[in-house]
Parts: sequence; structure tokens; C-alpha cells
Amino acid sequence: MTNKDPHQGTAIKPQKNRLTLYILVAMLLGGILGAIIHNACDTKTAEQFSTYIKILATIFIRLVQMIIAPLVLTTLVVGIAKLGDIKSVGRIGGRALAWFFSASFISLLIGLFWVNFLRPGYGVNLSGVDTSTASEVTAKTQDFSVQHFVEHIFPKSVFEAMASNEILQIVIFAIFFGLAAASIGENVRPVINALDKTSHIILKMVNFVMKFAPIGVFGAIAGVFSVKDVSDLMLTYTKFFSSFLVGIASLWVFLLLVGYVFLGSHLKTLLKRIVSPLVIAFGTTSSEAVFPKLTEELERFGIKDRIVSFMLPLGYSFNLDGSMMYMTFASIFIAQVFGVHLDGGSQLTMLLVLMLTSKGIAGVPRASLVVVAATCGMFNIPIEGIALILPIDHFCDMFRSATNVLGNSVATAVVGKWEEPKASSFVVEKG
Repeated sequence: MTNKDPHQGTAIKPQKNRLTLYILVAMLLGGILGAIIHNACDTKTAEQFSTYIKILATIFIRLVQMIIAPLVLTTLVVGIAKLGDIKSVGRIGGRALAWFFSASFISLLIGLFWVNFLRPGYGVNLSGVDTSTASEVTAKTQDFSVQHFVEHIFPKSVFEAMASNEILQIVIFAIFFGLAAASIGENVRPVINALDKTSHIILKMVNFVMKFAPIGVFGAIAGVFSVKDVSDLMLTYTKFFSSFLVGIASLWVFLLLVGYVFLGSHLKTLLKRIVSPLVIAFGTTSSEAVFPKLTEELERFGIKDRIVSFMLPLGYSFNLDGSMMYMTFASIFIAQVFGVHLDGGSQLTMLLVLMLTSKGIAGVPRASLVVVAATCGMFNIPIEGIALILPIDHFCDMFRSATNVLGNSVATAVVGKWEEPKASSFVVEKG
């Protein structure tokens, strides 16, 4: 493992470590400002403020989305070409998918266990719940079918996939392109070198975009707190939210324990590396927003760029651990609220259905809620029950997004270790 910055060849400057501090301060200030606006202004004014202040978050997320498609395409093609042959791609891909599906299954089981053990849906008062708020989500379930699922995975045009940031479709194209390039050999080296240099330029752009992260997080937090009465939310949804946090905490413990088994003391170093991406994902409720930054940090941790560029795009489509836990938790919660009894066999069937239907929809807005709504429909659970969790879903999404980042970081580091069994350690750049 190298201790050099793979893109600039220099050590990280100490001031870059301040990004996490700036983001945390921005979250605090955003929460304070949002609470002041919520308490001092009428509802209409607060909603207008929320709409305008969220523009800051929108700008940041769109700047990141601008980078994702070309970054995934260039790094993955170069990574596959460097792997050299189909055998290497198949070995790493097989290990990756084995990890992803195992982690997804355990995440689903954790959600299933805690929602049955804590039973947060029993005794919930349905009065005053506006089910019309769920129409935006339930409308999306109409296209939720096997055909739609397949179409979402396989691109008909790589340009369309890049324009809409369909990560999995870009991954499919990049795999074919990379394998074809590797099979041709030396004649395509200029093309691969050009793509490699392009990826370095894009990663340099990441440094510029990330300077806007604290402002984006500030806008996102202020926008939410200005229109939501957090004290009322916590009072009303204490049972659901606290039970959900127990599940998320259990999932973190599992991921960290497994990470420690494979990485040993280097897990602590990995966590220090990904603090900034974790905080950004938490503040913006978007694991996608930290994809470029996470790519950089994992390479600086010491994982080969060919492994990172192969693992992360796959992970963002197949390894959303926090979202997986939430799907079973929320689905069974809604069933409990409406008194729909699901025996053990039905719940295990639901788990298997979620294993399949949740893959490849990372780019779908509010993907977790869409899958939950579709799953409820399959098991005769009232879909309008989604309205119950919509008011607090944003806060749940904060923890889901951060957990997704942790899961993909651990998975990438472990597979990187498997591919480099003789490496004594991951060496981190000194600040």
C-alpha cells in the first residue's frame, strides 16, 4: 500500500482536516437558525424561508451530481483495464457481490428483529394523519414492476444514463467497455491513459466542490428545522424513531465488528478517513453527495484505485445497508399500525422480496419509501400508511445515508485487503 496521494503525490494539508469541523458548525448554526425562524415566523413565511434556504443544499448536491457520472465511468473503465482480464474482474466482482448480498440480508434481518421485538407500531393513534401526503410516493409504485426493474439496470444509451446519473447503468456500460479495452491490449493504452488523466482532473474538481459542503449542509438543516417542529415530532414519533435508532445502532455495531475482524486496528484509521463523508451524508441525507469525496478518502487510506473504482459504484447500487434495514423496519411497522398480521413465513418472504427489489434503485428519489410502498402493496398492507412515517422520514434518512457510507467504506476496505493479502497494513498519509 502506498502512502502517497494517488492524484497529486503530496501529503494532505492539515487545513483539509478542518472541513469536518466546518460542516459540524454549519449543522449547528443551520439548526439554530431554522428553529428561530420556525418559532418567530408564521407558517407561510417559514415555508418560504425553507424553500429559499434549501437552494444552498440544492446547489451543492447538483455540483456533486455533475461529477458523479464522468467519475464513475472513467475510474471504473480504468480500474477494469488495470485488472487486466475477465478472471480478475470476476474474482473481485464475486467477492464484492458475496459481501453485498450477505450484508444486505443481515441488515434486513436486523430491521426485522427489532421491529418485532420492540413493536413500535402497536398502539399508534391514526387520527389526524393526512394520508394524501403519501400520494407522491405511492404514485411511483405504479411503475414498480419486473420490467421497470430490468430497464432500470440495463441502459439503452450510455449518454442517457450519464445525463440522469443512473449509476448502475453506467457501471454496466463501463464493465463492458473496460473488458473490451483490456482484451485489445497495448493498442488502447492511449485511450486508457486519457481516461485516467480525466479521472484525476475530476477528482481535483472534487476538492473545489467540497469547499461548498458546509454551506450546502447549512442550507439543508436550516430548511428542515424551519418548517418542522422537532419537539412535536420527537414527542409523536418517539417510539418509532427510538426503535429505528436501536436498529441502526445494532447495524453499526455489526459493521464495525466485521470490519475489525478483517482490518484489525486499521479500522480506526479508516473511520478517521471517512468522518467528513459521513457527516456530509448525514447533513444532506444523500450518500450520493459524498461519492467523489469517499473515492478520494478510500484511496488515501491505502486501497488500490482499481479496487475503489470497481467497488464503490457497485456498492452504491447493491450495498445500501442503512436503507435495507429501514425497509423491513418500516414495512412491518405499517403492518403493525393497521393490524395486519404477518406470520414468520410471510415476513421471511417479504425479506427475500426486498433483497431483490431494492437492488439497482439508488438513483430513484426517496427510493426507500418507494420500495416500502411497493412491498406493502404486495402483502396487502395499506400503502397510505407511508403517510405515517413521512413527517419523520428526513431524520431517519440522515442515519440511513450515513450508514450506507459506512457500509460501503468497510466493504471496499475489506475487499481491498483480500486482494492484497501480503500487505501488512494500510498506510495513511501523514498530515
